[in-house]
Amino acid sequence: MIRLRGHHLLCLLGYRGMGYSEDYVRNMTEVYEQLRTDPQTRVCIVAGPDDLCDHFPEDEPYHCQSASVHRRDAKVLSRLGLRAGQCMPWREIERRVRDRVRPEDIRSLCHTCSWRSLGVCEEGVDLVRRRLPLPPAPPPP
Repeated sequence: MIRLRGHHLLCLLGYRGMGYSEDYVRNMTEVYEQLRTDPQTRVCIVAGPDDLCDHFPEDEPYHCQSASVHRRDAKVLSRLGLRAGQCMPWREIERRVRDRVRPEDIRSLCHTCSWRSLGVCEEGVDLVRRRLPLPPAPPPP
């Protein structure tokens, strides 16, 4: 079982091997590959820090509890029709993304995200909508 907060449901679709630190990238790669290769993996939605935030570097300003991140979580969960406390297979989350999110929605759902300008989340949403597989993650550092 993997614990994820709202906006990370979309971040994972755009994961392409980038992150805040080597430890963060290693963990994100493990989570991404688990979900990508086994879509029956159970995901539990949490309010606040999750299994990805647990690896946020200690020497960086910790933003996982910031109001803007919580607002982003709420917007994504609302769009997907989900709430904290729900658990389901990753496949169901992908289905909800396919049915409820368009690539261009990332601009409004994630407008405060510093990674948004890379365009990878839009690409991930597009792949899910077209029922194409997400690419393998690059090997971690």
